[in-house]
Amino acid sequence: MSAVAQDRYGTPAEVLAVREVPVPTLGPGDVLVRVRAAGVNPADVFLTTGRPAMMRLVLGLRRPRPATRGQDVAGTVVAVGADVPGFRPGDAVYGEGDFGKTTGSYAEYARLPHTVLAHKPERLTFEQAGAIPMVGLTARRALQVARVGPGQRVLVIGASGGVGHAAVQLAVALGAEVTGVCSTRNVELVRGLGASHVVDYAREDVTERAERYDVILDNVATLPLRRLRRLLTPRGTLLLNSGHGGRVLGPLPRMARGAVLSLVGPHTIRPFTMSPTTADLVVLTGLIESGALTPVVERAYPLAEAAAAIEHVAGGHVAGKVVVVA
Repeated sequence: MSAVAQDRYGTPAEVLAVREVPVPTLGPGDVLVRVRAAGVNPADVFLTTGRPAMMRLVLGLRRPRPATRGQDVAGTVVAVGADVPGFRPGDAVYGEGDFGKTTGSYAEYARLPHTVLAHKPERLTFEQAGAIPMVGLTARRALQVARVGPGQRVLVIGASGGVGHAAVQLAVALGAEVTGVCSTRNVELVRGLGASHVVDYAREDVTERAERYDVILDNVATLPLRRLRRLLTPRGTLLLNSGHGGRVLGPLPRMARGAVLSLVGPHTIRPFTMSPTTADLVVLTGLIESGALTPVVERAYPLAEAAAAIEHVAGGHVAGKVVVVA
């Protein structure tokens, strides 16, 4: 089968290539999926480049494991291993691979544990379904951590990106009053997602606004924490959701500063984690089928152009998501 793989770290154009590799074999609990579409996320950029360098301690010092890129997936079940309940060949599924347990989704076929898959929402195309798992689950987890509810004011920085465009829709569905921060070209997109207010960062510094917010979701990490903290209500929460930072430690110093500020002040400033599970995907499916969440796909790239897709995401300013189709 064809797969996009790498044998060293570097820029996508330098290290990624389409190769012929064996179709993955199944173990107990595994599902083999014929990939139709796979989302491109900032995590794929970090895995390809090996930056921040601290990631290599977990992923591999010289090359990432597995060699095939891609985590999000949507496709059709081809075969199932022993002890796999709920799935059979022909089922349309979607999900997010778990590091070390999957073979990568920028390929014709991918192997995933059944515990990170769910049946594809009927109202989504395969491209939309392949785009949403990581960002949808991350956005939902962020709003859970912050306990977002009716009447709260939520500020989403990076509102037109992957996690941001999902968070805007889900926060609106929860009854929050949402303000989104984005670039000029994406203002109408964010407004169309349901945001009550949209800040064009090219024209306005959001940290100079008089409004105060119960929750801030920062997906870009370009504004100082002390300035963001001034935007919070007295007991407000600032969630840090960006892997960007220094070449070695990445976001860790920013997270550490946030922890210190939380200790000495009334606000909560913290990162959060998300691990994909079938149960969470089923909830996500319910939100999608209800109309509360609809993924936006800016562009689909063929498998042979996966490196260009990752470069596109690395450059920022994607409106919604980019996918690779196999």
